[in-house]
Amino acid sequence: MLDAANAAVARPAGSVDGLVALASADMRGVNAIISARMQSPVSVIPALADHLINAGGKRLRPLLTVACARLARATDDSCLKLAAAVEFIHTATLLHDDVIDSSQLRRGKVAAHLIWGAPSSVLVGDYLFARAFELMVEAGSLTALDILAKAAGVISEGEVLQLTRAHDLNLSQDIYLEIIRAKTAELFAAAAEAGAVSAGASDDMRRAMRSYGLNLGLAFQLVDDALDYGGTTEALGKNAGDDFREGKATLPLLLAIARTGAAEADFWERTIGRREQTDEDFRRARDLILRTGAAEATLDLAHQFAEEAKAALVKTDANAWRTALEDLADFAVSRRT
Repeated sequence: MLDAANAAVARPAGSVDGLVALASADMRGVNAIISARMQSPVSVIPALADHLINAGGKRLRPLLTVACARLARATDDSCLKLAAAVEFIHTATLLHDDVIDSSQLRRGKVAAHLIWGAPSSVLVGDYLFARAFELMVEAGSLTALDILAKAAGVISEGEVLQLTRAHDLNLSQDIYLEIIRAKTAELFAAAAEAGAVSAGASDDMRRAMRSYGLNLGLAFQLVDDALDYGGTTEALGKNAGDDFREGKATLPLLLAIARTGAAEADFWERTIGRREQTDEDFRRARDLILRTGAAEATLDLAHQFAEEAKAALVKTDANAWRTALEDLADFAVSRRT
């Protein structure tokens, strides 16, 4: 638990329950599409895809697509195929990420590449990307196709940028935010904007939904990065401390490096720069991150992005969908354990 941050930053807990309830009928349709479209006569494809897709994730990105479509007064189900496409894109990126990072867990389960091997994980990810693009075309909106296709490119750019700056102790906060904006927040933004487009929303509504999604995605990633140094495996769906062990320069780490200065420079260079780590190093890194207020500062920034997400909804209809999206933004920064 991030006790230090909890004590200093007491905020109301949000919830995703309202959104889940509102979208339950739509999400049954989305899940049916997902189940049908991940099938293949090549047995390893549905087996591997199902291992991750049905591992208990909240489906936040497809939920966003549906919610933003309904908030934009959608009356048909054209958003459902786009929502399924969004989930396939997300799942494909997770499969690829876990191979690149040599992750052990994903959503609380053994990572797929440890069961089926890295080549199969990468290729099934590619298969899901292909299915996603089929669904985008079938949805019948060239604009939505353009939004999601561009997002796929941006996500890849973000992954490559992160890879090229791995273990960089001098990474600036601006570059860090550029990385998470591309690799995480862009899909939130595209999911929200595509949902609005499927409903025939105005340009102003599209921009509002994109802003909401982008800021929500930034808030989620920042909280995840903080929780890696204070959360539990159950809350994270992966092993706590994975970012540290992989030498990822996330914001809590970068702030702690700056705040500890020369006193801990050798420690950070050994454990992150050269990745020479002992079993006790994560505990020491976590203590430094909490003691210097780096985790708290990361959560504070996440809270700012969550407030910006809610502000983007101000000019939309005041109804149950808007309230549920506001609650989702609060939920993003209420995850403390």
